[in-house]
Amino acid sequence: MGLSEAGLQSGSAVPEVSIIVPARNEEASLADCLQSLAEQSGVAHEIIVVDDGSTDRTGEIAASFAGVRVIGPGPLPAGWTGKNNAVVAGAAVARGQWLLFTDADTVHLPGSLARALAEARDNGADMLSYSPEQIAVTFWEMAVLPVVFAELAREYPPKKVSDPASTIAAANGQYILIRRDAYEAVGGHRAIASELLEDVALARAVKNSGRKLRFRYAADAVRTRMYRNFRQLREGWTKNLALLFPRPGWLAVSSLLLWGIPLGGLLAAVTHRGWPLSAFAATGLVATGHRLSRANFTWDMEVLGALFGYPMFAYLLLRSKARHAHGGVSWKGRTYGVEASRNDAGNWKPATGN
Repeated sequence: MGLSEAGLQSGSAVPEVSIIVPARNEEASLADCLQSLAEQSGVAHEIIVVDDGSTDRTGEIAASFAGVRVIGPGPLPAGWTGKNNAVVAGAAVARGQWLLFTDADTVHLPGSLARALAEARDNGADMLSYSPEQIAVTFWEMAVLPVVFAELAREYPPKKVSDPASTIAAANGQYILIRRDAYEAVGGHRAIASELLEDVALARAVKNSGRKLRFRYAADAVRTRMYRNFRQLREGWTKNLALLFPRPGWLAVSSLLLWGIPLGGLLAAVTHRGWPLSAFAATGLVATGHRLSRANFTWDMEVLGALFGYPMFAYLLLRSKARHAHGGVSWKGRTYGVEASRNDAGNWKPATGN
């Protein structure tokens, strides 16, 4: 069902929340996402799927859910990213006072929509974004994700993001709940049409306008599996990492040092049986473990991150930096060019998209 039973029984024909799901070739995950959204209770809502030129069963799956509205985004304007074009189309037909932008690879826990709406209201937030629980299955998912999210937690501490006195702004595009009037006041996704990192750009616009932003890790509300194989993981982080971190080259070098020095010290200590080297290695490993603990993953994944994740993270950072500086990045069958210059926030600025 698209509207919650509670909303229908109360006689309200207008949903309180419009859920907008941009979907491009998402047949592997869309059914689980829509099922979890259709089962939300406690708040009247509608579900809008924007089928962004899919060539698989995405449209068929979306249409199989009673009450789910399926639309197309229309032609992709020059300079726009595909996702921004899709969510703008969804917002244009949405009727709710609140908009929830969520990705097709998310699964929403029972009652999470009503709780999120109450949390936003209780905290006076115009925009609430959740960082979902990350599901990792393959080796490189388990090794890389703890490192990436630990570094994101250092770059964008949720407490500072949620603090109006801090200039740090961030959001996770997999879950953005925003008041309709606030969204329209800052220009929505139309104002950031060329941005590949549209979630952070929208968060920055909301915070710069003086409106309240709230951001937190939310395993109690939503979970996701972002990438299902190494190719997807490499393509996705190549698109994002140079945008997320102001100095990707330096971060790659420091990540390699953080990984290599304690492991080298441990190897030397074992070989030469010297306690000073053992103490040095132990200190380094403890520091690495503390750093990874911010990522909200299990201890075994933190171990994989410490042993294998950091060098792969460095590789992905450098690959992302090179692709953004020289020619562009690919995502979901589209190629986006970028300017080799930075905007005022210190991030790479997309130039054109196809």
